[in-house]
Formats: sequence, C-alpha cells, structure tokens
Amino acid sequence: MADCTDAYMDGLRLKGDPLADATVDALFTGGEVGRFNTLMRWFTTSGQALPEGLPDAARDYLEATATPPDWVDWAVMEEARQFFIDNDVHISTALSFAAMPACYVVPHVSRLLSATHSLDYPARRMAETGQFTVYLMRPDAFEAGGRFLPAAQKVRLLHASIRRHLRQEGRWPELVPICQEDMLGGLMMFSLQVLDALHRMGVHITPRGAEAYYYAWRVVGIILGCDPEAVPADLQAARHFSDRYMTRHMGPSPEGAQLTRQLIEMYEQVVPGTLLDPVVPALVRYLIGDTAADWLEVPRSRWDSVIKIGPVLLGVLERFEDRGPWAAQLSDRLGHLVTTLELSSLTRGRVMHYAIPQELKADFGVPASTARWSPPPPSQVL
Repeated sequence: MADCTDAYMDGLRLKGDPLADATVDALFTGGEVGRFNTLMRWFTTSGQALPEGLPDAARDYLEATATPPDWVDWAVMEEARQFFIDNDVHISTALSFAAMPACYVVPHVSRLLSATHSLDYPARRMAETGQFTVYLMRPDAFEAGGRFLPAAQKVRLLHASIRRHLRQEGRWPELVPICQEDMLGGLMMFSLQVLDALHRMGVHITPRGAEAYYYAWRVVGIILGCDPEAVPADLQAARHFSDRYMTRHMGPSPEGAQLTRQLIEMYEQVVPGTLLDPVVPALVRYLIGDTAADWLEVPRSRWDSVIKIGPVLLGVLERFEDRGPWAAQLSDRLGHLVTTLELSSLTRGRVMHYAIPQELKADFGVPASTARWSPPPPSQVL
C-alpha cells in the first residue's frame, strides 16, 4: 500500500468496484433486478447450485466471486475465529456502540446512510452487520454449506446499486459514491475501531489475536470489492490509513446526530425496562470519546462516570476464565448465548436478506421522523 498522501487518498475517491458496478448496470439496463432479487432469496449457502433463470451478467459475477482469494492463510483465519469466540460479546458491544457511531462521525458517510431505505429501521443495519459477522466466524464460513460467501456477494452488489442510484440521479456531489477510500474506511471501522474499543473496555487481547482478527477483515474487504493493492497489509498500516481517513473527513453533521439518536433509542428499547436506558449513551460516549460524542449529540448523564468501572468488571470475568478450561468454556457458551439473543432481538428471529434496492429514499437527507424505532415490516426481511 502506498503512503497515505492526500493525492493517494484523493485517487481512491475516484475508484469504485468495476466488477460489481458492471453487473448491477447490466441488471438495471435489462430490467432484471426484481427477478434477480427473487431468485437470490433462495441462494444462501456456498456450493448451492445457482438458480435457474439468472441473468447472464449475474451468473458470471456469482461464478467469478464464489471463492475466497487463493492466498488466504487458513491457520490465521482459524486464529481469528477463536479470537471471536473468546470475545464475541465484547465484539458485539464494540460493533454496536463504537464502530457504528464511528461511521456516523464521517459526515458524508452519514449522509449516504441516510439515503438508504434500511436506515429508516436502524435495527436492520445492526442485524445485517451482526449476522454478517456471525457468518464470517463460523467454522464452515468458506466451505460448502457456509453462508458467508453468498452474503458477501449480495452485499457487494448492494453497495454497487447504491453507487449507481446516487450517480444516475445526480444526488451525490462526487463522481463515485461508496468509493474505494470509503470502502477501506468502513473496513477500518469494523476491524481497527473494534479492536480499539476492546482495549478501551479493558479486554485483554494479545498482539497475535489482534493481528489475526484484522487479517480476517482484510480478507473480507477484498471479498467485498476493496482493491487488494490498497488494503493495508497489517495493523500498523491499518492504523496509518485510519488516522489519515478520519483526519480528512471526521466532523459533526445533522445526519450523524440523527442516526446516533436512532441507534440509542433502538437499544434503549432492546434493554428491558427504562432504568438502564442511560447506560446506552454512556457506553457510546465512553467508547468513542467526548469529542466525537459531542459531535453526535450523545446525551450526558451520571452514568458517564459509572460506566468507567466496566473494565474492572471485565477484569473480574477474565480472572474467572483463568480458573481453568471449564470456566473458559462456560464463559464462551454464555457469551455465545448473549450474542445470539441480541441478534435475535434485532432480527425478530428472521434471517436478514441482502437485496439490491431498486430505489432510494425520495427525501435524501436527514430523516424527517424522530419517532422511536419500530421493527422493520416483514417485506424487508426473509
């Protein structure tokens, strides 16, 4: 990866995902998006025969992207999976309360997210992200019967379709929405920002575990259409890229504040009762810092001080895990149960369906409604 000069980063803003973009253009030009979405609802696992009647462009794309890069080190991927198993609750917390708000700190990313139908229902994006991560960390993720690769193929086309909508409708100030710089920036949110949040929470992680976790997301980035030459090769390079990206773009925006408000309200409803509602914004503020939290208009409360004892409690839990294999196994099983229950509460027990949107919101901008979150209608999930 080249040095992250402004000229280099500006060049990344002019690049999209040629393969996915060409596929989506062909589907829209041929009026075949609806048929593609209908057929693909039943294509969910690797090794499954492609549906009959798929448009040629879609079939070519799915065949070309059906396998991971041939250079993947599967021993490192297994280390990443074990890292996830050991820390799944903490990673879920970091994704929800650090990685997503970090996305909202980038104004043009918040504006783009506000342009998609799914963000009317913040639980949908969190459920999609959680489900995607769970698929990635399953033992069979890249094998026949695994659900990760088909999900990644669909997400890549979803991104390409948003690029096309914004470009065709003249609703984006730049040439390439969801450009390579932003795709890599998103990769940093879900890898590096998660690791930083784990450190902030006091979770003990080894350098080797952190590198393995980033390696897995590096593989994911390339599968999702990031330029292999541009993806940072290791955590040190990722840190350099992330710092440059955030320095170039972060700041306050009404869209970011609105999306954060929706996120907080959603989790306040997921948490039973109202007594612990202030814990949600306090946790967001603790994990992303006061400057970013103020930009996102995260409310303050007395819980801002209380939440700081979290690392102490996690230290107690880790000492429990150190008492023997039985304790670590019990902790892992409880962690898996909590993560599963959280994902189930967001999806209402349904499997999320990654489809190509045929249109974007007409009122592209800050969502007009500030009503409390309600679950997505059945038509938006499989």
